Amino acid sequence: MDANIFRGSLIRLTAEDPQNLSQAYARWLRDSECMRLQDSYPARPLSERQLKEWMERDLEKDDPSQLPFSVRTLADDRLIGDIGLMDIRWSHGDAFVGIAIDERELWGKGYGTDAMRVMLRYSFIELNLHRISLNVFGYNPRAIRSYEKCGFVKEGTVRKALHREGQYWDVIYMGILREEWLKL
Repeated sequence: MDANIFRGSLIRLTAEDPQNLSQAYARWLRDSECMRLQDSYPARPLSERQLKEWMERDLEKDDPSQLPFSVRTLADDRLIGDIGLMDIRWSHGDAFVGIAIDERELWGKGYGTDAMRVMLRYSFIELNLHRISLNVFGYNPRAIRSYEKCGFVKEGTVRKALHREGQYWDVIYMGILREEWLKL
């Protein structure tokens, strides 16, 4: 049994104070590329105050279908992004996962893959979920490779569903089942 289910080889998952998280998000949301990699809505920066109020309202709901975590490095305890389960359907044992590593200099260094592996272990072992799904934009091949390393398989494509800078892009749906994850 793992001593700490929230710890990987590079990162750990944590809860975060809305004040700390809103400061980081306000900085991260100034980078439109970060925003465009994780959200289909038009990029727009938000103030630290707006973000803090939104996060506090979200925490008050205490929604059992949402489990958000912050991602921190093991080396220096630096807040580098977030990951979470959304739309958990407990009776079916499935959920969607979303992830963002927002510190650009850490992209492509394994932090996202490690965070996703920790989240999958938590989802399948601790929560006893059966299936985890995600969607990714066709213009993000780095994320697709990372998800495939974690065992996700492509399950479908919504063709040309996202418009960015005069071009239409596919939205790719991927999933992993508990039995597939256990074989890894």
